[in-house]
Amino acid sequence: MPLRLTVYHGRTLSTLIDRSGGLRFKSCTSRHLGATFQTTETHPKKYKTIDDLSGPSLATTVYWLFVKGYSVKSHAMQIEHKNIYGPVWRSRFGPFDVVNVASADLIAQVIRQEGRYPIRTELPHWKEYRDMRGQAYGLHVDEGPEWYRMRRALNPKLLKLPEVSRYAPVIHQVVGDLLQRIEKLRLRSGDHATVSDLASELYKFGFEGISSILFETRLGCLQDEIPEDTLKFIAAVGDMLTLSEIVLFLPLWTRKVLPFWKRFVQAWDDLVGVAQRLIDRKVAEIDVQMQAGKPVEGMYLTHLLSSDKLSLREVYISITELLLGGVDTTSNTLSWTLYHLARDPASQDRLYQDVTSVCPGRQQPSSEDLTRMPYLKAVFKETLRMYPVVPGNGRLTLENEVVVDNYLFPKKTQFHLCHYAVSHSESEFPDPECFRPERWLREEVEAYQHHPYSFIPFGVGVRACVGKRVAELEMHSALSRLMQHYEVQPVDGAPTIEPKTRTLLIPSKPINLRFIPRASGGREGTVEVTAPEGLRPQKAYGPRRPTAPEGLRPQKAYGPRRPTAPEGLRPQKAYGPRRPNHFNRQ
Repeated sequence: MPLRLTVYHGRTLSTLIDRSGGLRFKSCTSRHLGATFQTTETHPKKYKTIDDLSGPSLATTVYWLFVKGYSVKSHAMQIEHKNIYGPVWRSRFGPFDVVNVASADLIAQVIRQEGRYPIRTELPHWKEYRDMRGQAYGLHVDEGPEWYRMRRALNPKLLKLPEVSRYAPVIHQVVGDLLQRIEKLRLRSGDHATVSDLASELYKFGFEGISSILFETRLGCLQDEIPEDTLKFIAAVGDMLTLSEIVLFLPLWTRKVLPFWKRFVQAWDDLVGVAQRLIDRKVAEIDVQMQAGKPVEGMYLTHLLSSDKLSLREVYISITELLLGGVDTTSNTLSWTLYHLARDPASQDRLYQDVTSVCPGRQQPSSEDLTRMPYLKAVFKETLRMYPVVPGNGRLTLENEVVVDNYLFPKKTQFHLCHYAVSHSESEFPDPECFRPERWLREEVEAYQHHPYSFIPFGVGVRACVGKRVAELEMHSALSRLMQHYEVQPVDGAPTIEPKTRTLLIPSKPINLRFIPRASGGREGTVEVTAPEGLRPQKAYGPRRPTAPEGLRPQKAYGPRRPTAPEGLRPQKAYGPRRPNHFNRQ
């Protein structure tokens, strides 16, 4: 009986192939990692099957999820079950029969055998919704050659570094708006420092950033008056991700008696509706340009619409999915990063030195500058190790059988790749619960070699995250500028924030942080700081308040003052007759 074997060696070797009783050798190099081949042996090796795997029963799974409370912390259940059942175990819940893999080496084995058109996991409820609404399937639902065709159409403008660098100017504008938003919020707080529920503000930043790239226009998500569609989209993201897991596991008959399916459909209607309105607006602009005989110029959406590689239906759903992924990845990762930096002053100070050594003072970092900040990259790697955006990923094998850890699995086996358990493994990352960016710096004593598949926050291969480079540009730009302007501190008495699972990994409670402005030298002081263009410089005499970020005029530091006036009213000075207010001069 022919057996499928898989090679995982980097050295050149030869595969032994039995063809009609004869033997011949085929050269294989490291480029053929994961290549499958067949051989016939006199005593064929006997593999174990899925029925030989241990794992929790259905009753045990229900107990863990709903009695022990792991329904909102399934990422932690990965670690618990790995400790009980080992690196590979079987779990069943409703119609799903899943093989869980919680070892870097075994995850590599699965991915290297996934075939040309890998499938993450089946999403029958997403597919049902799109059939019901007559929509295209998109990258998350489609499969095979159709999926690959769409993926190739979306890739070039999002994954090629020269193309992504073109988005830097608009991202810098969005980051500038974020700084102004942080400044307004902290000045409105009781202590003139605290920004409450930071993640909600970073959601708006994420939406403004990705939409400015996709739609080539600014939506104003970081202004005081938030566009209604922005609020609707952000709310729908949370609803859809929460309801997606519930709807997936509930029997079909419950849809008539429980509200979850109806709310799930409404959330998707809101997501697609917002994206479609923005796309239609861009289509109308292009039509006007074409009718006027003007050349059609633009970035991402213009490219998609003019390339004819995707239908308009496919553009609608693809842009919706890109918006969906761009908002969560950026906001959650930045939230966790700032949370840990606030609690680790030494790491924050080192990051500040890393940024200012490349861009002294408040010089705006360019895309090239960001590549020369190794500690900045290390901070984000450590954050994504501790809080992978997707704590577990799926792989559904359709093209061939798969051998993993001496088990032979048939086609259509659903694998669950437990990234959270692997990235929190002591054998891969010593002291895994400690925030330690230094572990990613090669020149550091603490640096070490970990398995390449123990840390794959954006995936690998053709299924890697299509928006990875844009997300990195947004996060690196935002954090570097925030470090230039602020020292971040925890709020007194703030609790420890644990993650929870909502399809993605998010903070279980609002993150509240204090933003203390830095002087140009990095510390509070009385030295004069050059004011941003268009704003009058602040005088240096006497004790002074912390310097305000670029784009906002700082408040004077002398004399008692009245409370800050509500927005839209001119603040009164605390002494003498009033003069016209220039606070909002741009």
